[in-house]
Amino acid sequence: MPVISGLHARSILDSRGLPTVECSLWLDSGHLAISSVPTGIEVSKYSAVSLFDHNSSEMMGKGVNTAVNNINKIIAPQLIGKDPLKQTDVDQTLINLDGTANKSKLGANAILAVSQAVLKVGALSVEMPLYYYIQQKYQLTDKFDIPTCIYSMFNGGIYGTGNLDLKDFCIIPAGHIDYKKSLNMAVTFFQKLENVLASKEAIRCVGKVGGFAPNLYSNTDAFEILIETTKTTSFTFAQDIFFGIDVSAAHIYADGKYSLRDRTNPYTAADLFKYYQTLRTVHQVTLIEDPYQEDDWKSWQELTRELGETTNIVGNRLVSDNKERLQKAIAEEACNTVAVKPIEVGTVSETIDFIKTAKDGNLKILVSQRSGETNDDFLADLAVGVGANFVKLGAPNRGERVAKYNRLLEIYQQLVDWAKPQ
Repeated sequence: MPVISGLHARSILDSRGLPTVECSLWLDSGHLAISSVPTGIEVSKYSAVSLFDHNSSEMMGKGVNTAVNNINKIIAPQLIGKDPLKQTDVDQTLINLDGTANKSKLGANAILAVSQAVLKVGALSVEMPLYYYIQQKYQLTDKFDIPTCIYSMFNGGIYGTGNLDLKDFCIIPAGHIDYKKSLNMAVTFFQKLENVLASKEAIRCVGKVGGFAPNLYSNTDAFEILIETTKTTSFTFAQDIFFGIDVSAAHIYADGKYSLRDRTNPYTAADLFKYYQTLRTVHQVTLIEDPYQEDDWKSWQELTRELGETTNIVGNRLVSDNKERLQKAIAEEACNTVAVKPIEVGTVSETIDFIKTAKDGNLKILVSQRSGETNDDFLADLAVGVGANFVKLGAPNRGERVAKYNRLLEIYQQLVDWAKPQ
């Protein structure tokens, strides 16, 4: 039986050029796994806490030396000699070492980097692909499929340059389209979209998750350009391709109302409900993430009740990967889909438990990125291994996003090969 013989953490840069944590972990058998964790712009008071140094003279106060030292000096000595196949035991050791409800002592960025590395090296030690290891270990799905990908096309709000209010405008391939064709659709659409923007002399820089961040006048303009782009492809709008949005409503909310540049007067929750109805009907928006601020449970319930049959209402900030809030969302039927971000949970075992709870509550699973990603492709294997319905990794652009799409492509080909008659 192989055991953990060493681990070491260091600070690396994420896709925003800011520090994050990487952990290397090796076994006495010679197996080595390396895992890094993402960072995010948004911080929820309900999520696990990542530690940053707040030293203004270094890395803009965003250094992670404290988290790195917590791995090297506190966590490492406690894990030497442990069995990497006993993920729950290892994660419980990490939880006990931290001793807080929100991982604020050692840091979720330290804890998850180690937890993911343990899972990866466990899979290596038994010579299984990571997604297969996850499926076999946790039995959250009985089949292997690539989840429906939600591809970012426009970045607005805190992801963009201040020209659009909604944080993310995405395309969603129809469920009957397999991953290889889906990726072709996304790449084709993204390149065609750049051409359409160029024809309008619009700015074509990209935002935090790789989507374009153009200088448009309204959110409606964004939808119209997406529809126009669809017409330049071979894909049929509302048959092959649909739209999704991440509203990130907390960032457009103030004094009880929501502000969008599409009209002068701010929106009440009731106004916003009508706006979403229009988006569903006119623009074929079949996924709405964070449509209201996270404590307006009544509005979430109403939207899910009225649109939930045809639209994925995604609880991201509503739930914040917090199990208690997840259970409340299930009980109150506040959403029908939940975003899963392991860095907001803290360990692999707790992430798996969160997903199981959501599935038991009949919620769909959306495994999701953060704005400050790394080239670690763990999310791809996680999404397949737990049988997620959706995966959201950003645009088919920027290395940290493409790394995950390429890993999904590798998994897709393995699944195709396995399905062939022997």
